[in-house]
Amino acid sequence: MEPNPVANRKIIHVDMDAFYASVEQLDNPELRGKPIAVGGSERRGVVSAASYEARKFGVRSALSGVLAKRYCPEIIFVRPRFDRYKEISQRIRKIFHEYTDLVEPLSLDEAYLDVTVNKKGNPSATLLAQEIRQRILEETGLTASAGISINKFVAKVASDYNKPNGQKTVNPDEVLDFLENLAIKKFHGIGKVTAEKMYQLGIFTGRDLKSKDLDFLVNHFGKSGGYYYHIVRGIHNSEVKSERVAKSVATEHTFSENLTSEIFMVEKLEMIAGELERRLKRYEIAGKTITLKIKYSDFTQQTRSKTLPYFISDKSLLYDAAKELLYQEKPKDSVRLLGISLNNLNTEEKKTVAVQLKFEF
Repeated sequence: MEPNPVANRKIIHVDMDAFYASVEQLDNPELRGKPIAVGGSERRGVVSAASYEARKFGVRSALSGVLAKRYCPEIIFVRPRFDRYKEISQRIRKIFHEYTDLVEPLSLDEAYLDVTVNKKGNPSATLLAQEIRQRILEETGLTASAGISINKFVAKVASDYNKPNGQKTVNPDEVLDFLENLAIKKFHGIGKVTAEKMYQLGIFTGRDLKSKDLDFLVNHFGKSGGYYYHIVRGIHNSEVKSERVAKSVATEHTFSENLTSEIFMVEKLEMIAGELERRLKRYEIAGKTITLKIKYSDFTQQTRSKTLPYFISDKSLLYDAAKELLYQEKPKDSVRLLGISLNNLNTEEKKTVAVQLKFEF
């Protein structure tokens, strides 16, 4: 008999709808109802976010500005304003903390909330999600979607189910059916490449995935195979952690003109190192492993890394290490993007013991 994923927790995943683009449309009424892309341009860069009007044309985040213009000739490019997005994000998180202290932000526009025991004393996670979404709308003018279920994985998948401005609850006794009938590409953590591989193996739905044994999945997908084996059975024990510990800190820049000379690249690296230093100092973080990211004009990407015997966060040390990595090998083509990241950080993840409680959903 297979494990029964009866819920002990009530998890809400809140995801703002087209957050960056929605903020721009909120602040500028002339943009409302129009296809807009935050970031990118007709010539350079990539799209950070797209409004729902633009998504109808296939414009998505991480798409190049050139392709966005090709897909949607009427697209309006808007310069991102991260200070504004962060300001609103903090207001939204303040709302979350009125309901529970177990809030795990994933980014500026989404977070997990564990409301098994909550400050409102409300036993219904579904009603709490509705109330939170209504509060967000009233206090920011923006809409949010939510998924509610027994664990983070199912809640994350469910939050995308009735987007935009909707929510879905997957009750404990509905989890297995929900996952079995779900298209494999809808599983969080299964990207396009993995989905294509699964299609070749005859895996198109959760039911198909569930029919494969653990050995089969590990043989074809390595360590991820174990993850797939468990999630399709509703087993995902990751707790909502109120403080996410950074695993890496990175800064990168896409240039308006391709760089063909290493002299110009070195100049840009100094600027990027300075920006990275500011971020590291702000959060009192240092690291030992530095990685240089290079994206060429043909969009191919290369990374070069080195690990130091000591922690660094100073601009001069970051710059020296990145410069050394750049000169390891001559760039194969002109460069459109450079980035520096630091991992192997001096942060330690706090371990907590979760008290598992069972309630009616």
